[in-house]
Order: sequence, then structure tokens, then C-alpha cells
Amino acid sequence: MIRRRSVAALAALLPGVLPALALAQAPQPERLFAEHCAACHGGDRLGAIGPALLPENLGRLKPAEAERIIRHGRPATQMPGFPAETLSDEAVKALAAYVFTPLPAVPPWGMAEIAASRVVHRDPATLPDKPQHQADPLNLFTVVEAGDHHVSILDGDRFTVLDRFQSRFALHGGAKYSPDGRFVYFASRDGWISKYDLHSLGLVAEVRAGVNTRNVAVSTDGRYLMVGNTLPHTLVALDARDLSPVKVIPVTDGKGASSRVSAVYAMPPRNAFVAALKDFKEVWEMPWDDRPVYAGLVHSREPGREEGVALPGPFPVRKLKVDEYVDDFFFDQPYDQLMATSRDGKKGIVVHMDVGRQIAELDLPGMPHLGSGITFTHDGRPVMATPHFKDPVISVIDTVDWKTVKRIPMPGPGFFLRGHENTPYAWADAYMGRDRDLIPIIDTRSLEIVRTLRPAPGKLTAHVEFTRDGRYALVSVMEEDGAIIVYDAATFEEVRRLPMRKPIGKYNVWNKINYSSGTSH
Repeated sequence: MIRRRSVAALAALLPGVLPALALAQAPQPERLFAEHCAACHGGDRLGAIGPALLPENLGRLKPAEAERIIRHGRPATQMPGFPAETLSDEAVKALAAYVFTPLPAVPPWGMAEIAASRVVHRDPATLPDKPQHQADPLNLFTVVEAGDHHVSILDGDRFTVLDRFQSRFALHGGAKYSPDGRFVYFASRDGWISKYDLHSLGLVAEVRAGVNTRNVAVSTDGRYLMVGNTLPHTLVALDARDLSPVKVIPVTDGKGASSRVSAVYAMPPRNAFVAALKDFKEVWEMPWDDRPVYAGLVHSREPGREEGVALPGPFPVRKLKVDEYVDDFFFDQPYDQLMATSRDGKKGIVVHMDVGRQIAELDLPGMPHLGSGITFTHDGRPVMATPHFKDPVISVIDTVDWKTVKRIPMPGPGFFLRGHENTPYAWADAYMGRDRDLIPIIDTRSLEIVRTLRPAPGKLTAHVEFTRDGRYALVSVMEEDGAIIVYDAATFEEVRRLPMRKPIGKYNVWNKINYSSGTSH
């Protein structure tokens, strides 16, 4: 009682003292970060030997999980834990909140910053001419293991691991290959692009092309990479040989506004990269060849399409106006037309690249994941099929008249769908649903589920990829104590199980470089 009265009396006499004392005793996140985190993650939080610590780069990480990592560290990385005698619970909470606070301004990351970040591990001129292993170089798999930030190179015939190496933090699942299948390129969430040689099984070079990166695409002539960034708002062209920067393309409207990049892909028949934008109702096309490109138009065989003013420099931008903000997109198999989903996830649109405008809408509610769509022929008609994030269906769309052929009921909303030219079956998942351990298998002739597998009861199981001949299907158990499970694609019987650390994606060289109709690109 005496203490309480004394505090009250002090507060009455000196009204500014107690708030000042409380402020002085409260954890100061900027000071804590500078003292304990900046050496690895950079004083500006843009990353150093550790990843960038910005809300855009933390993905699905929750503040509670961030607090746990600060306290206990991250296994199989250089991230240490901070015991209570070093950081109090209040300090840990303050640090976790700080890294989820956006920066006051978009950091500059242009040609100079990109060039200065480049790391050359091996001179490209010293690389061997032939594979230094006995595996079929076109039947290798690149497996991204998110559990401990590693990549495994898997022999697709013997199902043995040829190499396993530490990757940059939080790789985007989609590895990309050079046209001959020799090199594989990775993009990390915090902007690092890595080039790895599948002949000698070693890193060649790395460069940081952005602060937060969506993905990377490879030109089909093997000369260039194009990186799509969400921070800063840029597209970055790199020389594929040594990852030196070629051009930074600001994603702006010329009036002061800018946009994040949703995704960037290569369109082989057009010799061009195509990017979808999150904040502009536009699709951008950027040729990598020497075609003359004009403001708003690309020189084509169509009469009257050559007017306009030529745009200077490499990778000139052709801007196509569309009716929706585009979050995800997919190409028909001839790569003439682009299918895209809107931000609200209630429908899709079709853009004809030669015509240069939107030509149709798609009846695709429930937030379809077009990036995991596949194409095949059904009843003599070309169709595409896509899972949905919110609805437990697979939608099958005719790519001639753009009508919905069927919605196949599924045990839960899915994330991935995969097929192969040499099998009539498409393998799906229930990734977003309650029964996340199921793998439904669809007969593309009847458009019915013919088998449902439960490879690892109670564990998230998804993402199928086939061997180059389509004989085997590889399934991921996406858990810390996960696995790659190999199935006979005809009998659906398990062949082998390889322990892996949260394998979020695996990509077959042959299927990727040949743009298989059954896999994503």
C-alpha cells in the first residue's frame, strides 16, 4: 500500500517521469536489430549472409513462428537462438514485430547494386564438356527442399541422390533449365538468382536481381534470364552465361505509378518473355530476339500492324491492356494465347497475343491456380485443366471456344495438377483442404477420379512430377521429416521412398525443356 501511494504521489508530482521511464525500459527494436541481427541480415534489413527480413520476404511465416526462430534458431542454418539471458520475451516480441514492419520507402536496386552483388563460383570457360556422372542428364530431377534450404539432384532412373547442396533462403519452388538441360536456375524469395551446372554438379554464379523476387524465366535460345520482382517494382534481364545484368526495366505507367510483377514466363514461339502485373491491368511482352517492336504493337504478319514509333534498346516492352488485374497465368499448348486469373479469383480472361488484346472471359470461380494447369486432348478437342484454391474441383476448359467442359469434384481444394504425354492419368492433390494427405488420380479420357492414394497418412502430400518417359510419378510429402515417393504410373504401386526435408517441388529436365503438356513452365 505504501509503495502504491508513493508511485501515485510521484506521478502527481512529476507527470512526465513515469512515461519516460517506461519508454526507456521498453525494448527498442531498431537498437536490438542493430546489435543482434544486422551483421547477418544487414542494417537496412535487405539481407547480407542471411536473408532479407521484410514482410514481403517472409512469405507465410507468422509472427509467432518468427518469435520461436529468434528464441531457438533455425536448424541446419547459421541462424542461432537467443536465450532469455540475451533477449527477454518482450525483446523477442519487439524484434518479431519489427521485421514485419514495411520499410518507409522502396529501396533502390538498380544495375550498380545488381552488378556489385554478383558472385562467380566457377569460370564458365572451365566447365567440363560432358557430364561427370553416369546418370542420364535429361532424366535428372531438381528437388527443392525447403525444410533446411537445400537442393538435391536426383537420378531419375536409379532414384539416387547425385548431389545435395545448401541453397539461398526460401527458394521459389519452380526451378528453370537452360534449353539443352545442362544448367538449372533458381530464384530465392529475397532476390538471389543461382546458376548450377548439372554436368559437374556445382554452382557457377549467383546474383541478387531484386530485394523480393517472384520468379525467373529462361529464353529458349539460352542467352537470357528475365527476373520478375515485387520489390522494387522491376523486371531484370540477366546474361545467362555469367548472370551479369543486361537491363533493368522499371514497371511503371510513365505517370509516377508502379506495379509489382505477378509472374514472368517465356513464350517460345514468340521469342519473348511475358509478364503479368499485380497493380496494372496490363500484360507485358518483351522480345529477346531482334524483331522490330513498336509502341503498343509488335511487328507481325498482319497488315497494318507496323505503324507506331519504334522503341529503343533491348527487351522493348509491348503493353497489352486487359480488363482485370492478373495474378496468375497459363498458355495454351501452341503458345498463341494466354489464360489469366483475376485478383478476386472469380473468373479468368483470355488474351490472344497476335491480336494483342483480351478476347474472352473464362467461367473460373474459386480462385483457380492456372500456374499448375495442364493441357491434353479430350474427345478430339484441346483442353486445359486447373485446380482451384478455394473450390474442391478441377475445371476442364475447351481452349477453342473457352467453354467449361466439366468440373471434376475433388476431396478438397488443390494446388498442383500434373500429367504426361505417355500416360492417360493426371495426378492432383487436396493441398488446401482438410484431407491434405490425399492424391486423387484422374483418367483424362473419362474425366473421373479412378484412384485415390494416401501416401503418408496425416501428412501434407502434393506436387507430382513424372520421369522423362512418363513411367514413374514422384510425389512429395511436404513435411520436415518428408519424402519423395516413387510410384509406378500405370499400376499406382509404390516403388521407392526417399527421405527428404520438406520437398516442396521437383522438376524433371526433359519435361521442362520440352515444354511437356503435363507440367508447369
